[in-house]
Amino acid sequence: MVGRGDTGPSSRSSSARSAGTRQIPTWDEPLAASASRVIGGPLGRHALVGRSPYWTPLRVVLLMAVVVLALAWLGKSPCLQQYRAADGSLALDWQNDRQYVAMCYSDTVPLYGVEGLADGGVPYRDAWFDTRPDGTRIERYMEYPVLTGFYQWANARFTDGWQYLAGVLPLPSALDVVVYFDISAVGLALAWLVVVWGVLRLRPDRPWDAALVALSPLVLVHAFTNFDTLAVATATGAFVALRGRRPVLAGVLIGIGGAVKLYPLLLLLPILLVGLRRRNRDALRTAVLAIGSGVSAWVLINLPVALAWFRGWTEFFDLNRTRPADPDSIWYVIMYFTGWQGFDGRLAEDQVPVVLDTVVAVLMIAAFAGIAVLALRAPRPPQVAELAFLTVAAFLLLNKVWSPQYSLWLVPLAVLALPRWRLLLAWMTVDALVWVPRMFQYVGVDAKGLPPDPFLVTVLVRDAFVVTLCVLVVRSMLRGTDDAVPPDPVWPATGMPARRPRTPVEQR
Repeated sequence: MVGRGDTGPSSRSSSARSAGTRQIPTWDEPLAASASRVIGGPLGRHALVGRSPYWTPLRVVLLMAVVVLALAWLGKSPCLQQYRAADGSLALDWQNDRQYVAMCYSDTVPLYGVEGLADGGVPYRDAWFDTRPDGTRIERYMEYPVLTGFYQWANARFTDGWQYLAGVLPLPSALDVVVYFDISAVGLALAWLVVVWGVLRLRPDRPWDAALVALSPLVLVHAFTNFDTLAVATATGAFVALRGRRPVLAGVLIGIGGAVKLYPLLLLLPILLVGLRRRNRDALRTAVLAIGSGVSAWVLINLPVALAWFRGWTEFFDLNRTRPADPDSIWYVIMYFTGWQGFDGRLAEDQVPVVLDTVVAVLMIAAFAGIAVLALRAPRPPQVAELAFLTVAAFLLLNKVWSPQYSLWLVPLAVLALPRWRLLLAWMTVDALVWVPRMFQYVGVDAKGLPPDPFLVTVLVRDAFVVTLCVLVVRSMLRGTDDAVPPDPVWPATGMPARRPRTPVEQR
């Protein structure tokens, strides 16, 4: 319980943001202040905060997240509809491009059948075959990192078990692929709840920033598009562990995340840079332990699969090396609007874009080097979240692939690095809306779909938003001083005990 006394909306004193005091969004955030007028205006200056015995900020934002995740499932539900085929059997109703017209497409549904999961195939061991338009068949394997592959396999086996029980018990049932999607969605939803919890734990003085994560339009659209919430959860959990002075656990979680999607491994660079910038033995030790345990965890998870089924294990890396520029990437946008054939010219079937891969690699190295220089020479020590946001954003902006659900990676990082509600909601809304023209261009112009142009324009707008966020983060780092910014929400405070007692506000 914290009483605000005579402090009111007009007060901007540092005492209002002291340790153990909650940030009041309707006093500090223009968007929250405007929205609050619908229910009577900003919080009064004599209001008491933290008195509710049950509706704590954590429970409120988790409830928000549950509601959004439920709506996200409903958004995918048109792709789970069934119909009776001509032979009387039940089939999934993806007729007439339903998955695009209803904008409910999810990779989870086709992968269940395509990658042999429905037939009991073991990822990385058992191949499946891709048939080309010319009739030739190409041997393929699970195309995801190890833990994502086995997450899919485990859910397929849970599906088998559920369907067996549904045959002997009065349990609800449907097509195997529908049950598989729902089981997968439960795990993905729980993972995003971990992300919301983690952001609130990292910012106990600004608990309502976690509402941005819970209510993000990107979650509404992409929570169940692929399996990325699992990686975001491990990355956020790693930040919580690091804040709690558990660098080994933080590294292990990053390594686990890297075995789900590779992007959490990028977070080792910000941890290293902050450790170097702090210029003390404890900081360096924290960074070394986190990096060492992260790399070790990733190797230990991947090594058994690589030794047992090397060809299948390399499929993920081969796919990313050989695929051309994705329509969501800046490289494809440039080629489309300029007529340029790309660095490698017109690619033949299975031709590797060697020059493009090299250019992307060089630009990424240059970007990461620039982030390192910025981190080591900025007027104030940078925060982990700031560097993490810049690192992941640079990776996405320069990469030849930016699948729509990848934007989920940036959500908690942006909220921790730049908690400006109006700006972040604007970016997340635009980013989520990229999905609309993307789906309708697959329908085709002849079937009353859209040409590529509207989709590629929204991609450019999204990229411009992300670049703007990067510029604002860099400006904050260059203009800030040690007294002008709050403590790093991720890096452990100097001398902080391993298990410091929580304040009454944090407990609520």
